[in-house]
Amino acid sequence: MDEHPGGGVAGPPPPQQQLQPGGTGGVHPAIGGGPGGGGTLLGPQSQPQQSDELPRPQQQYTIPGILHYIQHEWARFEMERAHWEVERAELQARIAFLQGERKGQENLKNDLVRRIKMLEYALKQERAKYHKLKYGTELNQGDLKLPSFESDAKDSEVSALPANSQLTWKQGRQLLRQYLQEVGYTDTILDVRTQRVRSLLGLSTSDQNGSVDKKNLQQLINGDDARKDAKRGPGDVLETFNFLENAEDSDEEEDEDGELMDDIGDDIKHHRKHKNKLASNQESSFRKTWNPKYTLRSHFDGVRALAFHPMEPCLLTVSEDHTLKLWNLTKTVAAKKSTSLDVEPIYTFRAHVGPVLSLAMTSNGEQCFSGGIDATVQWWNVPGSNVDPYDTYDASALAGTWTGHTDAVWALAYSGIKNRLLSCSADGTVKLWNPQEENPCISTFNAGTEHGVPTSVDFNGCEPAHAVASFDGGDVVVYDLETSQSTLVMKGQSEGSKCLVCVEVLHLFYDDGSILSPGRPGCHHIYKVVSHPTLPVTITAHEDRNIKFFDNKSGKVIHAMVAHLDAVTSLAVDPNGIYLMSGSHDCSLRLWNLDSKTCVQEITAHRKKSDEAIYDVTFHPSKAYIASAGADALARVYV
Repeated sequence: MDEHPGGGVAGPPPPQQQLQPGGTGGVHPAIGGGPGGGGTLLGPQSQPQQSDELPRPQQQYTIPGILHYIQHEWARFEMERAHWEVERAELQARIAFLQGERKGQENLKNDLVRRIKMLEYALKQERAKYHKLKYGTELNQGDLKLPSFESDAKDSEVSALPANSQLTWKQGRQLLRQYLQEVGYTDTILDVRTQRVRSLLGLSTSDQNGSVDKKNLQQLINGDDARKDAKRGPGDVLETFNFLENAEDSDEEEDEDGELMDDIGDDIKHHRKHKNKLASNQESSFRKTWNPKYTLRSHFDGVRALAFHPMEPCLLTVSEDHTLKLWNLTKTVAAKKSTSLDVEPIYTFRAHVGPVLSLAMTSNGEQCFSGGIDATVQWWNVPGSNVDPYDTYDASALAGTWTGHTDAVWALAYSGIKNRLLSCSADGTVKLWNPQEENPCISTFNAGTEHGVPTSVDFNGCEPAHAVASFDGGDVVVYDLETSQSTLVMKGQSEGSKCLVCVEVLHLFYDDGSILSPGRPGCHHIYKVVSHPTLPVTITAHEDRNIKFFDNKSGKVIHAMVAHLDAVTSLAVDPNGIYLMSGSHDCSLRLWNLDSKTCVQEITAHRKKSDEAIYDVTFHPSKAYIASAGADALARVYV
């Protein structure tokens, strides 16, 4: 027997200690083997020295096993660390969001406190002025000082003016008007208040009361004053409401109230100057050149209607290919041989059996409604703008299906005031829906088709309890949604009038200009009706190339104009009520100034298909986008 260098006696190794392939066969350092372990290293033909201690059970360890164990533990550690990193990032983002919210709330609170203090100061000034005018003595309100505020940068203050300064009064009035302008207290309201104060003080004639609604409404809508007065700003629609120009003051009152009249006159001049400046700035910022930037190509047939998301750069379209599509304008690809960008849809809605004709979106953008030739109104949940376009179809996107109509649903309109939906159908009815009800259809109008077949509907911008509907015969009817009765019928076609298209055609055949027919059937068809958001005006688009403006009070046509070279198919009013956009089968969009009724831009962007071109146009409610939908299966967005 040979002696081992480690001092042991060599001999045949027992079976349980045979070397494994690629292994050492030794004892794990944790149980006495290996360097520093206090054990004995066994060689190929060695066995441990004899010891007085009891033998301990030995475990099988191999290098592959040990490596596998280390790799497994390392992978588990890395996974846990990655999860922790993700959780930490989420918490940091949440903290940043909450800090931003807190900062915003603090800024809002500071701004509101600032405005309240200024309003209190202005109110004290008004009380002192009124007391002096009425009683001839100064009102003791303590030490009146203009409140001072720290700026956002905390580096400047508004200095207080002495109470006896001549600038205190006018400074306070100007600051008050500035803050009222910021919170949306419009010029009309200020002028109405001025007229009311003058009436209470006996400074104006009694016949002026209530003259606002009756005075120069037609001039207000048609913009006659803007054409007569070259100095007037193009956006100054409210200039006609001059409540002080007809005031008749007696000689005795002039001496008493000269100071008041001077102040009021100065305030009005300053207010109108400020208003004209704002209008001109708004005009210059809005009247830019709109250019096509995004092209939406994924539909296979004509795009009938579209609607923007109220806050995000997203668009919904409905098409004759039976689908609705959601587009995110921030996810684009460069178009071939063009400066525009192509957009791919991020979600497709499928439930209609046949072409989809109409669309309406809720005020928060979380839901939408569509109507189709299958006579149904589908209620959808709109997914987020970052949805994966390759996800499987989500059946929960369809929130409901309404089957109240018996024929194609031509148009839809939504109002967020009471969460109501209007629809009109080829079955001759107009229906009012409440999505929250178990039976959502709550009212039906024109059930006996007494006005014909409806073509378009909209909610009244000034009277939310009223709705307007256009009909194929050329009439527009105002309905009271509370009583389900018609309150006014606006005749779009007067007795004996001729369709302009028919007149031109017949002139080709009759040299003497005689007209033998009032026009072809349906030539006075109304494609679209919209209500102005702030004025009592209804606007209609006609097949005879006309756009007409109706007064909601009298029901009369207050302005009519030939707007396109072919049928006017679509209308949209911008959220501020200053511009009108129209689309036509002549392949053009036109942008109109509602004050002067002039076209400020024309865009040609669609191609004809079966003598049809543009089906719908719309403004984005909060961003600088406009869009159009066409029979060429394209939707285009302009910036």
